Amino acid sequence: MNKINLLFVLFAVSFFSCKENTNAQKTNNNQAVIDTVIVKKHLYTLASDEMEGRKTGTAGIEKAAVYIENEFKRIGLKTYDTLSDYRQTFTFTDRRSKKELTTSNIIGVLEGKTKKDEIVVVSAHYDHLGISKKEGQLDSIYNGANDDASGVTGVLALAEYFKAKDNNERTILFVAFTAEEMGLIGSTHFGKGIDVSKFIAGINLEMIGKTPSFGPNTAWLTGFERSDFGKIVQKNLEGSGYTLHPDPYKKFNLFFRSDNASLARLGVPSHTFSTSPIDTDTDYHNVSDEVETLDVAVVTETIKAVAKGTASIISGKDTPTRVVLEEK
Repeated sequence: MNKINLLFVLFAVSFFSCKENTNAQKTNNNQAVIDTVIVKKHLYTLASDEMEGRKTGTAGIEKAAVYIENEFKRIGLKTYDTLSDYRQTFTFTDRRSKKELTTSNIIGVLEGKTKKDEIVVVSAHYDHLGISKKEGQLDSIYNGANDDASGVTGVLALAEYFKAKDNNERTILFVAFTAEEMGLIGSTHFGKGIDVSKFIAGINLEMIGKTPSFGPNTAWLTGFERSDFGKIVQKNLEGSGYTLHPDPYKKFNLFFRSDNASLARLGVPSHTFSTSPIDTDTDYHNVSDEVETLDVAVVTETIKAVAKGTASIISGKDTPTRVVLEEK
């Protein structure tokens, strides 16, 4: 990881972004923006060597958790349900190491205007694989830039965007899930005990930093055929120059391999947006998954497309059909 790049981005943001971000919440809807400055800040920070690969149960993921909750606080999000802060903390036993680990989902709430009891989840996982124990490697840190610092960047950017826009009729939960890499542990815990009938949709972001096989300004959606969520997004994107496609990688069973699955198994139309050509991506789950391998413009444009594509769901105009549960 190039630390000079990280320092440059953080300096640039601290110089002029803070004032803009403070003022964003006071401006009208036309001035809510998603730009490369804030995208770079989040991406370079979360995927930096300082985060030590963000493995669940380590000091590295704790640094990431602090960063995310501080961003939620700066943006002005509320806490979830009965929680006293942004952390939903719990303990579980890692099935591989057999150790008990204490970890947290980070949850921020933007209350709806007229439909507070109808909830849309915007999520990504902030954990990754930590530090490699293989000897003789020049680089041992699994930075997880694409998987899934890019997705968490999207969650943070969308939180700031919708907060500034200030017109969401439905309540939005912005969630950074923990322990996805250990088997969807964080999102499964989140799903326990919730009133599923209140959850309208799940918007999950996973690996949105590379140009997909469909070409520029495109993304694909897991489980496209399992609800009409994808068709709603496609309709909202008409004329925007950005298109959404069904998941072309059916053999990988990706619908059930990311955090959307935990809500989907409860019947919520919860799907994952991605842009990565997963079949040819040599950086996936390798130490080479660095920020320098990503296209910040792809991340930025995809986040914008998600905001536009899901706008009618967040406004309460459209309600996706409940998901088909059968694992096809």
